[in-house]
Amino acid sequence: MIDLVARQIQILRAIIEEFIETAKPVGSETIDKKYNIGVSPATIRNEMVYLTKQGYLQKSHTSAGRIPTPLALRLYVNELMKEKELSVADEVSAKEKIWEHRNDLEDLLQEAAKVLAEKARALGVAMDQEKRLHHSGYANLLNMPEFFDIRVTRNVLSLIEEEGMMQEIFNIGQSENPVHLVYGKELGNKNLEPISIIYTEVHSGGRVYKLGVLGSHRFDYAYVIPMMKYFKGLIEEIADGE
Repeated sequence: MIDLVARQIQILRAIIEEFIETAKPVGSETIDKKYNIGVSPATIRNEMVYLTKQGYLQKSHTSAGRIPTPLALRLYVNELMKEKELSVADEVSAKEKIWEHRNDLEDLLQEAAKVLAEKARALGVAMDQEKRLHHSGYANLLNMPEFFDIRVTRNVLSLIEEEGMMQEIFNIGQSENPVHLVYGKELGNKNLEPISIIYTEVHSGGRVYKLGVLGSHRFDYAYVIPMMKYFKGLIEEIADGE
């Protein structure tokens, strides 16, 4: 963020949030009309050109608008976004569903993937110590415009069937944060570029399990990330208590 001034950060945040909401490339006119930036459309356009040169935005193939890059989305998650506070209802409903499976870790991981899929409206995944992959929520993918492209959907389904590939993806996403991000552009497959994966590591009894969600770039990060942190703590507490 060193190379960005306050106005550029304001414009970048507006573009990211508009893209998350609409799934469409964002133009300067939209930013001018919907967001109170306080500068002319021409100035917004100039700043968008600068943000593109700095690697935060990329041109769309289908319009004159811009879409955020993984660099911009990581910046948004790490520095620009304010995490939402989970409601008591969210926490209680998650805990009730997970608690029922506390005596069988495999069932617990499967249920966690299912509940996370429902909360994130995406594909939930969980990997155990033996690299077995649990998944739930395929139908959620079909509600995202990015997956209307059959090539994207086919590649995602193939990916989920390959535990080794998912393990590689989890390794790519390693970071110092409790919740990790992997974007399709980092996977070297053009048909996976529209996807992203948010996951965390669950530690219990010297073992490490993976828990996450797969969907488009347009997650409600401010909600999904604290939810992921809550699940991590909850499962670790349940597993270590047994």
